[in-house]
Amino acid sequence: MGKLIVIEGIDGSGKSTQLRLLSERLKRDGVPFQSVRFPRYSREHSALARLYLSGGLGDSPGGVNAYAASSFFAADRFVSYKTEPWGTYYDGGGIVFADRYTTSNAIHQGVKLPARERADFFRWLYDYEFRLLGLPAPSAVFHLALPAALARERISSRGEGMDIHERDGAYLAECAECAGAAAEVLGWTAADASRGEADVHAELCEAVRRLVG
Repeated sequence: MGKLIVIEGIDGSGKSTQLRLLSERLKRDGVPFQSVRFPRYSREHSALARLYLSGGLGDSPGGVNAYAASSFFAADRFVSYKTEPWGTYYDGGGIVFADRYTTSNAIHQGVKLPARERADFFRWLYDYEFRLLGLPAPSAVFHLALPAALARERISSRGEGMDIHERDGAYLAECAECAGAAAEVLGWTAADASRGEADVHAELCEAVRRLVG
């Protein structure tokens, strides 16, 4: 098997930007890799995730419980792994970078549960997706830690339509707290995403270098 490296964080933390910068660096250095971003919005298998995020199952995140919503995103990942090139590439020993993964369920669905129940949910989630579904477990997860207020500013500045997660400021703040708990329980590597893009990029590059050589 290959290596799966996940870039994770709450909405607005800079995941897509850091994956883009990392991809550009690896291409310049001649390092072979593939990347994938979840949910796979353009694919048919993301239909339930899209329905949920658009508000089709309720206009707030709490309208669908943590376990049900997790299954929507897990199904999207499972079909993607089985049918898209990154899955075969990973199975053949390749390096794959993911913008969001199972780890996003830990943040965005775990937040729906009382704090005392979250550690058990995180463990259930990893067992469900990695053991029962057979999805690849990450070799490393880089958590872009960011205060919710700053994340909200960044999201608002995009000028794009927001999904039910992004529209709910209180929910975003709770997600930031839940992300910290998940990182501790699941052993993610934290990076301070409130710094400039270049500083975060340099830290991630060094971490990836140590991981993949």
